[in-house]
Amino acid sequence: MIAQVADSYGFRGFLVLAIPETESNSLSVNALMTNYPAAFLKGYDSAGLINGSPVIQRLRRSTIPFTYDAHQLARRRADGKGDAAVCVFEQANMPRGLYLPVHDASGHRAAIAFGGDRPVVSNDELQELNLWAGVLYSKYMEVRDRDKRGAGSLSRREVECLRWAAAGKTTSEMAKILALSEYTVNHYLNRATRKLDSVNRVQTVAKAVRAGLIN
Repeated sequence: MIAQVADSYGFRGFLVLAIPETESNSLSVNALMTNYPAAFLKGYDSAGLINGSPVIQRLRRSTIPFTYDAHQLARRRADGKGDAAVCVFEQANMPRGLYLPVHDASGHRAAIAFGGDRPVVSNDELQELNLWAGVLYSKYMEVRDRDKRGAGSLSRREVECLRWAAAGKTTSEMAKILALSEYTVNHYLNRATRKLDSVNRVQTVAKAVRAGLIN
């Protein structure tokens, strides 16, 4: 449904983002749900862009929706990574977009972002999308809570693979430790990723740790 809203307003993709803690240095880990290109998330984290991000700083202190332009934001970075940030957004064809802060009944804060190369949204569109954000986040939370209740359905092998992944082992190393093929290890990890509604292995491990499935 979020993807449909993004498409109807001419955006290339969406991101449901948990507001990163001050010590967090990974966008991927805080991406609750997204259809942004995997290369975008990898490039963003590889360039270490989260700590000096004007967007993240604003989301931490404000609940007012706002638009973004990667080129304008680049000039506001104090860490000298403006060019790297522009490159990551341009390569994903998402130089412009907006962020819509949301929260759940417990007060946990997040934001829904829409990105693309369309013109800046009008004030009317911003208000419409802000209303949509509340509805979409509520639906997301319903699905997440239902999936969370089923998180215990991870198999023993899936948990084992996640535990070794958390220890920094490669697929090849895990295959040798568990006496499995690399294909089978990847199968278990991919299945765990789907069950935990994650976008990559790093986020899957982080969610499993937070859920107490591995330690």
